[in-house]
Amino acid sequence: MSFASSSSFKEFQDVKPRVALIGSGWYGKCDLLRLLQVAPNAEVVALCDVDKKMLGEAADLVATKQASKRRPVAFADYRTLLKETKPELVLIGTPDHWHALQAIAAMEAGADVYCQKPISVDIAEGQAMLAAARKHKRVVQIGTQRRSTPHLVEAREILREGKLGKIGLVETCCYYHMRNNSHAANTTPPEHLDWELWTGPAPLRPYNPVAHPRGWRAFMEYGNGIVGDMCVHMLDMTRWMLGLGWPKSVSSNGGIFMDKASIANITDTQTASFDFGETQVLWQHRSWGEAPDPKYPWSAIFYGEKGVLKASVNGYDFIPSRGLAVHKDVTLELDKFPEDATERDLEKHVAPAIRYHMADWLKAVHARSKPVADIEEGHLSTASCILANLAQQTGRTLTWDVQQQRIVGDVAANQLLHRPYRKPWVHP
Repeated sequence: MSFASSSSFKEFQDVKPRVALIGSGWYGKCDLLRLLQVAPNAEVVALCDVDKKMLGEAADLVATKQASKRRPVAFADYRTLLKETKPELVLIGTPDHWHALQAIAAMEAGADVYCQKPISVDIAEGQAMLAAARKHKRVVQIGTQRRSTPHLVEAREILREGKLGKIGLVETCCYYHMRNNSHAANTTPPEHLDWELWTGPAPLRPYNPVAHPRGWRAFMEYGNGIVGDMCVHMLDMTRWMLGLGWPKSVSSNGGIFMDKASIANITDTQTASFDFGETQVLWQHRSWGEAPDPKYPWSAIFYGEKGVLKASVNGYDFIPSRGLAVHKDVTLELDKFPEDATERDLEKHVAPAIRYHMADWLKAVHARSKPVADIEEGHLSTASCILANLAQQTGRTLTWDVQQQRIVGDVAANQLLHRPYRKPWVHP
């Protein structure tokens, strides 16, 4: 993709797909508004959320942003939305435990899908999503937008040109203090929230204000912790940059070592090792303490025989063993999209990447081809992170059989590839 020539997105000015968003919270709106920047004549026909307050605010916002100024129809149930509005494009921004059912339903309804990462909470869900995309011939882009980040596309060329030589080790990490440390008590859900439907196929916990809005990642019932949230981005970026497929084996250690009082049940400390043969990829997160390199608290560091490449959402540094170092900062594009400066809760440094990711998706939809973050790539990166959590949970190194899509010689671990659904929801 040529980012210079794509910056105005002229080729999408006359594109008028019927669009729906399922999950109208923080990132759902971020994704949808970037799509409207790329394809300003797209028509958002419907929004879905189980939070009436959030849904109404999102519908009002979209009416001010889209060209028609029409207010999208609001739905509480995604199944009714799909049946009554028949959108061509569906964006999914719900918590992770809903991705599989909603994405598959959208594909079955004939829509192409943009789904947030990680694609699933268990590996069997991801397998079912991939199978559905291929069966129904749907174009599915996953929100691993590092693959569309301009400065990271540039950094990838450094690797592809062999400037680091052979790369034997990649260290990936996240040292953000992002694990919730709340002691909030369970309470009655607010009247505007359907907690039963919000929970859906996940285990039913008492409502806690930490979980909604935006705090659900504190609980393994709804996602895969910091590994599923943050490692998936850096692992996916690493695989894309180096052309890596499935890891041969995955091991992991960690737990709740520092903050035992919080209601959060995800790890506050965890390491993982992904064995790709002659390239090893390591992961570490700590939601406490300081980052070893304050400039790269969430990043991937590529160690080659000819130098080092540090890559993050904010920029990259190429440090060759011989010659001049190269530094590049993220480009914000506020000159082209000044509305980014005032949009509530928008990660301004990520907005350009989302726009280019949307453009790549629209191109693939038009060509009926695979986008840069095709569902198969999203499944591979998600499943690898889930394997890391399963390795930490079981205390064993897990060897993956790519052909059988199973863990080798471990009956107990294989039973964890499929997480039971709460009735009446049926696992795909």
